Amino acid sequence: MSRQEYEERFSRLFDYIEQNLEGDLSLDRLSDVACLSKFHFHRLFSAHFDISIGKYIQLARLKRASFRLAFYPADKVIDIALDAGFETPESFSRAFKKAFGQTPSEFRKGPEWRRWHARYHHIKHKRIRTMDVSIVEFAPVGVAAYRHRGPIEGVNDSARIFIDWRKTSGLSPRERCRTFGIVFDNPETTEPEEFRFDICGEVDGEVSENPQGVMKKEIPGGRCALVRHRGSHEQIGETVKFLYRHWLPESGEQLRDFPVYFHYLNFAGETPEHDLLTDVYLPLK
Repeated sequence: MSRQEYEERFSRLFDYIEQNLEGDLSLDRLSDVACLSKFHFHRLFSAHFDISIGKYIQLARLKRASFRLAFYPADKVIDIALDAGFETPESFSRAFKKAFGQTPSEFRKGPEWRRWHARYHHIKHKRIRTMDVSIVEFAPVGVAAYRHRGPIEGVNDSARIFIDWRKTSGLSPRERCRTFGIVFDNPETTEPEEFRFDICGEVDGEVSENPQGVMKKEIPGGRCALVRHRGSHEQIGETVKFLYRHWLPESGEQLRDFPVYFHYLNFAGETPEHDLLTDVYLPLK
């Protein structure tokens, strides 16, 4: 079997796991989804990803739980534990601390996102997906923006600051105002401390001075290439890379002097990761 065939089968497997974290994840079912012999499935998975399938499933459940802990303070730890497949809050707490070095309560108060990212870094996997790109006219929009500067692992901490401003100011309620992210730098080629990313919420009026440092900005209007990314936010970089590496050279289009930006249509923690939707805009002349 070729490497491409293995990648396609594992891509299908990862999609199934994300969509069935509370469903049938037995060895028989998983090996069937991947079209691999159940007698060799464990070894093949571990050989490709340096982690057992059981540990991968647990980390996928803990990942979903971590977003709920960080961004949804009203959700009770016991409910998060049960939804993650643990029988008791104690067993959930032990597994969570072993994975991230913090108990669920400690993580909720002050998440150590760098350690969290490091835990998942070695199990990133390539997805085989087709991407439909359209060219649209984007209308200019005023936004309130919080500038993150530093390692990409800290973006979630910056998001918590922006969420705090959003709740306390009432100027950009999430229920009726769009949420954007503006990517000024490529995290793969930028020094970690120099990485810049604006977290933005749509606003109509002015943004007064505030303790969080949120400022009024504008996303300019104009032609853009648009592709909808479905799935984990950690995988959006692959969609952006596709636009730059494959679509742009073949399209004959030229880039406008504004960075790529995202429109988040739903949010991690309240939406299953496989159902996260993000529109990716590449500004064109």
